[in-house]
Formats: sequence, structure tokens, C-alpha cells
Amino acid sequence: MSIKRSILFSWVLLAAFIIAALIRKNYEFLFYASSLILLVLIIQISDKKFDYPKIALWGMNSWLILHLLGGMAKIGSTRLYDFMLLDIIGEPYHILKYDQFVHAYCYFFAAFFIYTLIKKEAPKMQWGLAVFLTIVASIGIGGINEIIEFMAVVLVDSNGVGGYYNTAIDLVANTIGAIFAIPFLKKL
Repeated sequence: MSIKRSILFSWVLLAAFIIAALIRKNYEFLFYASSLILLVLIIQISDKKFDYPKIALWGMNSWLILHLLGGMAKIGSTRLYDFMLLDIIGEPYHILKYDQFVHAYCYFFAAFFIYTLIKKEAPKMQWGLAVFLTIVASIGIGGINEIIEFMAVVLVDSNGVGGYYNTAIDLVANTIGAIFAIPFLKKL
């Protein structure tokens, strides 16, 4: 069985961060790791059919690094995910935090996976419709991600993911990331 280097790298990244989370007793991260394992497994299995572009696979790896560091690294006493990158909008929205940037970054690359899947399954679909479906699917997957974050709050007693504003802003960031991918999709 052959596995692309980019996917193998995803597994190595996950293993390294799971070991670090075990050492640090970071149970919230271990909860998220289970969903990341499922994500990488789905990508690995579906890649056999869809042959995802390198930019999508390596983009996923760069996102994984940003995501994993976001939950485990700190700047001073502030968890990286809570760190304010640019104070564009203050209370109560807190825009632009590292978390929001990583959400947009993730869904920028998620759009590449979704668009590839759509174009392989429906190669004659008009470009505009394929892009629209890519954006809508990205928003839907973003909703699943927010459910996973909510499950972490309930099951692991995580307090790091915020409330209603955080959820809504994450969904907006996901959408913005997918929209920013549009000019690049035609080149896939």
C-alpha cells in the first residue's frame, strides 16, 4: 500500500502532538486529536479516488501545525489560540485572534479538497455552481467543527473555545477562508 508523503507527514504530526498532549495531560487536545485522526483517515482513503492536489494536502499539514500549536503553545501566559494578532474590533468580538486566522486558513485549504471532489464527481458542472457548492460545503463542514468544539466543552470541561460570539465569528472566518480560495480553484 502506497501512501503519499504529505499524508504520512500528517500522521507523524498527529503522533508527535498526541505524545506531547499525553505528557502535558492536555485532555482537551486529546479529544480534538480523535477528530483529527478521523479527518486524516478520511483524506487518506478518499485520496485514492480523488487524488487531491499537493497544495491541498500540504496546506492541510500547515494548518495542522497551526492548529496543534494553537492549542498547546503559549505566548507569555496566553494560549496561542487566545492571542490577539491584530486588534481590529475589540469587545465583545475580539477580532482578529489567532483562532480566527486559523479558522480562515483551514477553510481556505478545505475548499481545495471540496472543489476537487466536486469536479471529479461532476466534471461538467459549471464553474460558478461548483464554486458555490464548495463555499456552502465549507460552511457546513465548519458547522460540524463547531459541534466538535461544543462537545469538547461538554465532555472534557474545556473552557478554551468560547461562547456564542466565538462560534459565530468562527463560522464567518471559515466562510471568508473558503471565499479567499475562489481565485485559486480554477487552477486545480
